[in-house]
Amino acid sequence: MILFDTYPLGKIQLKNRIVMAPMTRSRTTQPGNIPNTMMAEYYAQRAGAGLIITEATQISPQGQGYSFTPGIHTKAQIEGWREVTDAVHREGGKIFLQLWHVGRMSHASFHNGNPPVAPSAIKPDARYGWRMKTETGVWWSVRPQEP
Repeated sequence: MILFDTYPLGKIQLKNRIVMAPMTRSRTTQPGNIPNTMMAEYYAQRAGAGLIITEATQISPQGQGYSFTPGIHTKAQIEGWREVTDAVHREGGKIFLQLWHVGRMSHASFHNGNPPVAPSAIKPDARYGWRMKTETGVWWSVRPQEP
């Protein structure tokens, strides 16, 4: 196996065996956690990888656990991801979307004061999470909510 050889991934032919791992960027347009032109440019610049796996993407409003992360549950978010995928495809790249729901690791501040939704009420073994104030861009730490 040679790194720069093509690789068949199911019905998809990758131009090489390099996979770009996901990395949260926290660069969405606000309000709405909408993928944007800056994100399209970022991913298109990396289209030389055989496969790009996007940053974690919320599947619902209840799935959010970090500020400025993208979603794919509104029309505007879907259109934003379409801009991203179109840009990657124009550069000859392949891209997969990583779906995400943080569950119990979320915080009530993302859900109008309501507790996070998860398959279990067991408190996670975690000390802090992070949140950004949309108005100021300032990050602060928060403790996961008690059940």
